[in-house]
Amino acid sequence: MNVASLVLERAQSEPDAPAIHFPVGRAPDGTTGFETATNRDLDLDSDAIAHGLEQIGVVRGMRTALMVRPSLDLFVLMLALFKTGAIPVLIDPGIGLRRLRRCLGEAEPEAFIGIAQAQAARVALGWARASVRIVVTVGRRFGWGGTTLAALREAGSSHGNTPYPIPSTRDEDDAAILYTSGSTGPPKGVIYRHSNFAAQIEAIRNLVHIEPGEIDLPTFAPFALFDPALGMTSLIPEMDPTRPGSVDPRRILQPAERFGATNLFGSPALLETVGRYGVLHGVKLSTLRRVVSAGAPVSAETMARFLELLPDDAEIHTPYGATECLPVSCISSREVLGETAALTDAGAGVCVGAPVPSIEVRILAIDDGPIEKWAPALELGVGQIGEIVVRGPQATAAYLNRPEATALAKISDPEVPEGFWHRMGDTGYLDAHGRLWYCGRKADRVERPGETLHSIPVEAVFDTHESVLRTALVGVPGIIETVPVLCVELLEGVPNSASRTIADELRTIGARFSHTRCISHVLFHPRFPVDIRHNAKIGRPALARWATRQLRGRLDIPAAGPS
Repeated sequence: MNVASLVLERAQSEPDAPAIHFPVGRAPDGTTGFETATNRDLDLDSDAIAHGLEQIGVVRGMRTALMVRPSLDLFVLMLALFKTGAIPVLIDPGIGLRRLRRCLGEAEPEAFIGIAQAQAARVALGWARASVRIVVTVGRRFGWGGTTLAALREAGSSHGNTPYPIPSTRDEDDAAILYTSGSTGPPKGVIYRHSNFAAQIEAIRNLVHIEPGEIDLPTFAPFALFDPALGMTSLIPEMDPTRPGSVDPRRILQPAERFGATNLFGSPALLETVGRYGVLHGVKLSTLRRVVSAGAPVSAETMARFLELLPDDAEIHTPYGATECLPVSCISSREVLGETAALTDAGAGVCVGAPVPSIEVRILAIDDGPIEKWAPALELGVGQIGEIVVRGPQATAAYLNRPEATALAKISDPEVPEGFWHRMGDTGYLDAHGRLWYCGRKADRVERPGETLHSIPVEAVFDTHESVLRTALVGVPGIIETVPVLCVELLEGVPNSASRTIADELRTIGARFSHTRCISHVLFHPRFPVDIRHNAKIGRPALARWATRQLRGRLDIPAAGPS
C-alpha cells in the first residue's frame, strides 16, 4: 500500500474534480482569494516533482525533512515523496529552535525541502549539517546551496505527462517520520509504516462515515494530508496553523460557507474562538455535516455553543489518540451532551467513547518504569483508574533513534498480531459499557499518602464555576509530601479583585467531592501556557514551576500538607 496510489486512483476516476482549494491573497472586498487544483493537476504536478527529485538524487528510503507551510506545494511535495518512496520527516516548527535542531540531528535527513526562512535557519543554526546533502528551496528563485521547487518542476516536466512509476511498497516499509508536539516531554520521532497509514485511513473513514466527494476544511496540516486518500477535497484556510486559538473566525466561516464545506477539523481552542464569534454574529454553517476535534478534551459548553452554528443533524466528533496511535476511540456530541457531561462535571473524567473496531484497549496498574512483557495480571478491572494501553494496526512500533523511549512505551506480547502493546502515557478506565474514560496524563498525576489525584477529574469539578475559563492541578513539593495546588485562569472580563471571593467559592465546590476535598491552595494565573500545535493542552510542568515560585517561603504550606 502506498498513499500516493489512492490519489492516482482518484485522478483516474475523477480527473476534473477539485482536489484542493488554496488561498492566494485577498480579493478587493477583503475576503480571501482562492485557486483550485483538480485531481489531475495534483497527480501530474506530483509526478513532475517526483521525476525532478529523482534526478537530484532523492531516492527510495531517503529521509527528507519537509518544512513547508500548508499549501498546494505541501500537498504535491508529500505526494511526490511518497511516489519516490522517500521518507518525509515532519517536525512542528513551533517546538522551538533548540528542539528543532535536536530533532533534525536525530533524524539525520539526507535531503532538506523547505521555505526560505527554514533554509536560512538551517544554514545559520547548523540544522542537520552532518547529514543533509540535497537542498530544495520552496517559494524562491535561489536555492540556498541547492535547487528550487520551480527548477524541479521544470526538470520533471521534460518527461511530459509520463506517469511516475510508484514503487511497490510493503506494509512493514517505513513511510514517514512524524514528530510529537513535545507538549509533555521532548519531541520524539514516530516511525510510521505504510501499514499504519493504511489502517489510519480506513479507521478515520469508517469512524465518521466520510463519503467520496466531501469538502474538508482542515485547520491542522497533518490531517489535511489525509484528504486526498479519503477522497475529500481540501479547503485550506488562511490562518497561522501554530496559533489556532487566535484565528480570525471570518477566515474559517466565510470559505466554509462559500465552498460548501461538509467536514471541519479544528482543535478545541479553534472551536471555542470560532464558536463564540459565530453565536455573537448569528452565523450559520449550512453545509457542515460534522466537526472533528482532537488534541485535548472538548468541553460540553464549547460543543453546545458550536452546535448552534450547525444544521440540526450535524454532530461534533472527538476522537482520542496520539501521534503514536490514532484513532483509539471516539465519542459524539450527542452522547456527551445527553449523558457523559454531567458525570464529567462530578469528577468522573472525560468519556472518549468506545474503542474503534481495529483497536483493543486495556487498563494497567500505573508504573513509571518499563514493562518488558505483557501479563494478564497487570490488568485492572472495570472502573479502576490506571494506565491506558492499546494495540492495533494503527499503533506505531518504535521511535526513531530513541531505544529508551521505545522501551518505556512498548510492552512485548508475542501472542498478539502486532507483537506489542503501546502505552499511551495517559490514565483512565473502562466503564461497564466498554467505553474509555480519560483522566489525564500519567505524568500530571499528584501522588499523596493514600491517594492519587488525576488532573481531569479534579479540574472538571472546579471548571463548573461560572467565572472560571479553566483550571489546572499541579503538585508543589512540600516539606514532607507533595502539596496539590489548583491554578485558575479566569474568563476574560472577570476582575482580579474578585479573586479572593472566587477562591473561597472554589474551595466550597471542592469540599463536595472526596477527591477534591484536600485542595485548599488556589493560585490565579493570567494566561495558562499551552501547546503550540493545538493551543489546547495545558503546560502543567511550567505551571507547576510557577506555582512553586509563588508558594515558596509561604507559611501556609504546612509540613503535613494543606489543612
